[in-house]
Amino acid sequence: MAGKPTPARESLRTAMTLLGFAVVGTALLAYVFSVTRGAIAESERREKLALINQILPHEMFDNDLLEDSVELPPSGQLGTDQPTLAYRARRQGRPVAAVMEAVAPDGYSGRIRMVVAVLENGEVAGVRVVAHKETPGLGDYIEIAKGPWIRVFDGASRERYRDADWKVRKDGGRFDHMAGATITPRAVVKAVRRALEYYADNRERILAAAVSTRGTRP
Repeated sequence: MAGKPTPARESLRTAMTLLGFAVVGTALLAYVFSVTRGAIAESERREKLALINQILPHEMFDNDLLEDSVELPPSGQLGTDQPTLAYRARRQGRPVAAVMEAVAPDGYSGRIRMVVAVLENGEVAGVRVVAHKETPGLGDYIEIAKGPWIRVFDGASRERYRDADWKVRKDGGRFDHMAGATITPRAVVKAVRRALEYYADNRERILAAAVSTRGTRP
């Protein structure tokens, strides 16, 4: 009769079983990732384009924005602490606009993430809020799905508005705000103004990079 397995053999058998499960599990995860990676990337691409098309109609450009981008370093003007991308819109090779990520760090409940589209001449084409944690009911109105307020920036520029104008009306500026809620719009107005300043300071770098021929739509 075979002897009773020793504790050492039992431990080894258990370890080998666990190792087998780990290897199989890792292989399955890798397989699922490889199968879904393309679909996830395409979904993210469509979401980005849908957001950009809200503030920069695709009729304005003929290149592939997501293939024509430049990395921007962390910037106090943009409110970013990580590198971000600026997407360039071009028509027949000429720059039309740039779409940048901006962050208002001083919202009522924290950071407000936005995308800001700036025309080649420094005029705002549009602004959209990507994410925020503002108080429901008071802060949600900065979202286009819940109100038109964010459109107040359409056509704004540093030439059209003086520095003193870049405030909510309660503070003597030119921008409307919801009654009883000033902290949120204050933060957004300030962030948009700083994004325009960043664009003005870095315009040539943002727009001047070479365009890949594969980024041109037929």
